[in-house]
Amino acid sequence: MTMTYGAVLGERNITVPEHLEADAEVPVLTGLQRQGDVAIIPTERPKELAWQYEKVPPEGIAVVRGENGGHTHHLAAYDGVCLWAGNPQVSAAAPVLGELEVPEGAVAYLSHDDEHGCNGIGPGHYTIVRQVEETDKRKLVAD
Repeated sequence: MTMTYGAVLGERNITVPEHLEADAEVPVLTGLQRQGDVAIIPTERPKELAWQYEKVPPEGIAVVRGENGGHTHHLAAYDGVCLWAGNPQVSAAAPVLGELEVPEGAVAYLSHDDEHGCNGIGPGHYTIVRQVEETDKRKLVAD
């Protein structure tokens, strides 16, 4: 299912950023994608995983919560049941946010409040990670 930026962001009452066209379709991709400080990396489903897969609920989930003026990265599933296994202990040493499974016929959308718009994620398995910055010490990038 292909949706427009206005439709995806409107479901969360997010204003479409001025640099995006509200009626433009969000491309649904199965390759490597970035959204600010978050990467969507196609991978094989791990044989063992420390976290439990759960259905992405109709209201979606925040894979990164906006803090201190930052923006939330929000994952929602359309046209099928997508599975998410979130990492409860994300850190600069372990920046993996979680694992996403999008079955054939389904689409997931990762939206970013008021800044980057959204990414369409087609069928496949993905590891979702935060960007890490190396300065005097290793830390997560906040976008």
